[in-house]
Amino acid sequence: MSQPPPDVGQPPPDRPDRLGRSTPPLGDSGGVLDRITRRLAGRHSRSFSRQTVARYVDECAVLLADGARVGRHLPVLVERFADQRLGALARGLGLSPKPVPEVLFVCTENAGRSQLAAALMRRRAQDAVIVMTAGSAPAADVAPVVRRLLAEQGLDCGEEFPKPLTSEVVTAADVVVTLGCGDACPVLPGRRYLDWDLPDLSGLDMESARAVRDALEGRVERLAQELLPAGAPS
Repeated sequence: MSQPPPDVGQPPPDRPDRLGRSTPPLGDSGGVLDRITRRLAGRHSRSFSRQTVARYVDECAVLLADGARVGRHLPVLVERFADQRLGALARGLGLSPKPVPEVLFVCTENAGRSQLAAALMRRRAQDAVIVMTAGSAPAADVAPVVRRLLAEQGLDCGEEFPKPLTSEVVTAADVVVTLGCGDACPVLPGRRYLDWDLPDLSGLDMESARAVRDALEGRVERLAQELLPAGAPS
């Protein structure tokens, strides 16, 4: 698991190869990453130096490239992933406000149950809960069965995509929900951990997959009731 940099705000070490050998071409890779860094450095300027942002952008490019995603989509995913990690790091360190509870859903591939649970929680809690997802061994894309199960309820995954489990999102979370990968998630003090033992969606027929979705919806509802303030709309 990746760890937050110990020298936040300090210049990163020299990087003769910005992306590493496993990274597919990003066109003008240096220029692409520099533009991403410039945008994110402006967005997170109150919390982190440009050097720290550049380090996160570089690391996210390597982590996502390892997932063998289509090269032309990689810059967009790198920016989203780095933005999410930096935001979580700022909240976890108390550098930016955290006005609502935060829930992290984790499964192995971050393509099935965690994405399904996250979409259901976002619908239920709206903006009253920050919802994040991650995987211990992320897949290349959200599973088609998840998209179908959500579409049946008028939902989708939005801009979500499978991403590696990193320390920042665990640190920022108030509740960590694991779905089949509890051993991969670090246990940190002050967080509540839940293990929802539900079948993996892979290989299930649609009737069984819908049963998993319905079971997840019930658990999400109970968790939302605990997290949301009294009087919040249901």
